[in-house]
Amino acid sequence: MKRILWLLAITFTHLSNIALAASLPVEAFANLPDVRFVTLSPDGTKVASLIRVSTPTLDGQMLSIRDIKTNKDIFPVQTDNQKFVILSLTWANNDIVLIKAKYPAIRRGVPTTETRLMKYSLSDDKISSVFSKRIFSRFQFVPQIQSSIVDYLENDPDHILMQISGLGSKMQYESVIKVSLKSGGIKIKQRAQKYIENWLTDRQNQVRIGIYRDDTSYRIYEQQKANGDLRLLWEFEALGENAIWPIGFDHDPNILYVSAYHQGLKAIFKVNLTDPNLSKELVFQNENYDVEGQLIYSKLKQKVIGIDTNIEGEFLFWDQDYIKLNNGLNQVLPESHNVINQLSDDERRYLVYSTGLIESGTYFYGDRDKRELYPIAYRYSQLPPEVLSKPKKVNYTTRDGLAIEAFLTTPKDTEAKNLPTIIFPHGGPISYDSTTFDYWAQFFANRGYAVLQMNFRGSAGYGYQFMNSGLKNWGLEMQNDIEDGAHWLIEQDITDPKRMCIVGASYGGYAALMGVAKTPDLYKCAISIAGVTDLESLVKSSRNYDNSKIVKKQIGDDYDDLYQRSPISKAASIKVPVLLIHGTKDRVVKVDHSEEMYDELKGLNKPVKYVELEHGDHFLSNNEHRLTTFVEIERFLATHIGVK
Repeated sequence: MKRILWLLAITFTHLSNIALAASLPVEAFANLPDVRFVTLSPDGTKVASLIRVSTPTLDGQMLSIRDIKTNKDIFPVQTDNQKFVILSLTWANNDIVLIKAKYPAIRRGVPTTETRLMKYSLSDDKISSVFSKRIFSRFQFVPQIQSSIVDYLENDPDHILMQISGLGSKMQYESVIKVSLKSGGIKIKQRAQKYIENWLTDRQNQVRIGIYRDDTSYRIYEQQKANGDLRLLWEFEALGENAIWPIGFDHDPNILYVSAYHQGLKAIFKVNLTDPNLSKELVFQNENYDVEGQLIYSKLKQKVIGIDTNIEGEFLFWDQDYIKLNNGLNQVLPESHNVINQLSDDERRYLVYSTGLIESGTYFYGDRDKRELYPIAYRYSQLPPEVLSKPKKVNYTTRDGLAIEAFLTTPKDTEAKNLPTIIFPHGGPISYDSTTFDYWAQFFANRGYAVLQMNFRGSAGYGYQFMNSGLKNWGLEMQNDIEDGAHWLIEQDITDPKRMCIVGASYGGYAALMGVAKTPDLYKCAISIAGVTDLESLVKSSRNYDNSKIVKKQIGDDYDDLYQRSPISKAASIKVPVLLIHGTKDRVVKVDHSEEMYDELKGLNKPVKYVELEHGDHFLSNNEHRLTTFVEIERFLATHIGVK
């Protein structure tokens, strides 16, 4: 069994033996992370995580629980990531680990993703659903989503609050239920209300905020206690600049923190709900980027002490005790970006996640009383920093004068000149790339390719106008931004124009295919992983889901125009080799997109290869599927733009 390295008293000197290898095995990049979802028990004595395993009987992942005092491990749960995929781990109390999982299903002919919440009890050595079977006799139907935790009820470790549909007269909407972690029984705390799809509690565990959505219209409601009179706080349209999103309460039940735009960029505010004007007090902003994330709340001090800003994984503390702790970590680990991502209830023990430009991620366990800090797990043990390539931030200007921020990764110890190149647009498209560790970019660079990742218009993180400029823009200026990045590389003499390929997944796969369709002489090949090939089909298929009007607002609803902005309509223009890879159980972009694109290209005698991943999802969650994908990509690139 390949297990993670629990590094309790040693350093990473064991990695130096492979640091000189010029080309690492494809498995080093393609395998699932050695460890994920590392989480600390409330008393700080145990660490749970999901580890990758490879044995003759299982190629997948296991739940690992380590007792810090005894250094003993148990492995009570395993998955091959085909029947179900684990999405998160959380300690409900010192005895129970909650396990959120998903699996593909079909409801009334519509492909769906189902989620469930399981519990593992250390004292019973037993895994089961958080719900007893008998409670479903109270439901009008079996809910699709059975994993949404609203409140962990820190003062009541035997219960949690969840939201779930299927109950009461408004069964299609979400009720809040109190779930017994011992019996699996439930009690309704908040009755479902029409169009309210999410509920938020305050620090006293009262259900206070309801988030209402009707098609593209949102409203934020507040009540003093569960099932009380709802007061309208704000209303706005989806993707609107006046959106105000609640993110949590302070200990004072009248102080609500929200995310809203400030001078065109998202910032964090707090609002006193007793103020009739609901004035927003600015708490934190960044002058260049959107600020989003979760509040950091101290149970010990009973107040919000900072925020996880989501900017390069940055935690911002405004309490002096935690600023001091964070500064001390940065002195001990000066070459890394260090994030305190969990504290024990007494805040004397903590977990740190350390990462960087070429640091794939190390988890540390800290003890403030003993003044100790030591590594416990390495996220990618086969990727030592010494062999990785440092990405750097670059900027270029598009043909219409827009400034684009991008990230360039070049092969280690190689002059950045006349290189075979991968143009690698991100998915989303309302997402973004950064200089944080990216195993895809590192894989390409390790194979000798330069990699350019650009945040084209429509990407997240750069404010309202930048994001909004990408709405209904697929295949238009968004595509030009990517193309202009390719030309910029050529102008800088970084790229060999005869050896440039465009590669992407999801929206990035769409952009890759549109790139070789709109500019057939620019790229020498294209790779699409789970890519969109038919916008008309994508938008029409959203009719089966309740966010269909938001999809139309983002992509468009002129079907003739959408088809013309689809790679499948331009297959005849494609002249270069194409590789298509897609999972058969993809619930985000149906496998039909790649199957039909393959048929179209094949019918036109175009050079195309299609790799279908049986039971594969949109995220390459299965280790075998990831390895197959990387092997196929490596062969394809070596054939068409390979390093000499």
